[in-house]
Amino acid sequence: MTRKSGDAGRSTIRDVATRAGVSASTVSRVLGGEYPVSSSTRTRVLRAVRDLDYVADARARAVAGAGTPSLAFVLEDITGPTSAHMAHGVEREAARHGHLCLVCSTEGDVRHELDFVEMMRAQRAAAVILVGGGADSPAHRERTRRMADSLASAGSRLVLCGRPPLGAGAPVTVVEYDNEGGAHALVAHVLAQGHRRILFLGGKPDHTTALGRERGYLAAHRARAVEPDPALLLHGDFTRDSGHRLMRRALADGLEFTAVVAATDTVAAGALTALHEAGLDVPRDVSLAGYDDIPFARDLHPALTTVRVPYEELGRLAVRTALGRTPDAPDEHLLLGTHVVVRDSVAAVG
Repeated sequence: MTRKSGDAGRSTIRDVATRAGVSASTVSRVLGGEYPVSSSTRTRVLRAVRDLDYVADARARAVAGAGTPSLAFVLEDITGPTSAHMAHGVEREAARHGHLCLVCSTEGDVRHELDFVEMMRAQRAAAVILVGGGADSPAHRERTRRMADSLASAGSRLVLCGRPPLGAGAPVTVVEYDNEGGAHALVAHVLAQGHRRILFLGGKPDHTTALGRERGYLAAHRARAVEPDPALLLHGDFTRDSGHRLMRRALADGLEFTAVVAATDTVAAGALTALHEAGLDVPRDVSLAGYDDIPFARDLHPALTTVRVPYEELGRLAVRTALGRTPDAPDEHLLLGTHVVVRDSVAAVG
């Protein structure tokens, strides 16, 4: 049944792609009319457009070059508080420069990410900003390097926000924060309060952001000549449920610790609930710290000691830097600082 563009079930470019048996980026090429596409493919796409009564909206016309210049912001999960703050910075700075900001949430789907980046390349977006850590591997670096080269060839620029650099010579801008240094400073603060057995609730063991925070945890111990107990390093993910689950497991296993450092504030919130459920007081019985300084950190009871990351400024800087660089310029690496925010959840060992 044909869907009309004014209906609640309005057709999308992906509906057209599915109907024509091509990728969304191919549909964009056909509709843009600026890139060579075989006559048979063009016919299939235009027939699908007609059958579905597809009408490109204002944003699509803009990225096709008929309106406001655009840039793209690509992240795994738009619902995360840190991603939301970074996206806000990107959108505000893009608007200040007169650019439309398009957001793509991939939910970890590499193919979806590649398709979207290819679409932005075809539409000549001014920049594509990839946000957040991930599993760093030779395959990942090679795939990202191809993205950077492809975008540069179309006059666009790839920006990595919180992702590993690609190495010398890549046409890419890297904007990140001192992830490991922030964790080092936080754990050093906890150690300075006399704690020697600090439970670390980390993320996925192959995730670059999680690994950086774990390295900071380990380095802070060794800087004080304290050998960390491997049993106190637990791995999960960056969610509230992970913090709750890991904390309950640590308590059930009888692990001995006087303080907990969580890889994110969200993980810390889950851990705090588990500690309260076990009848433990923070910080009288167990000290607790997080990472990120998202807004609710100060509203927990007690208010959470954490690491302040300038997420909104990261987004703004990513846009400013990308729009100020020529597409094929060599790699540029910018690093923003972090700092510990001391609140009420960490106390000295009595």
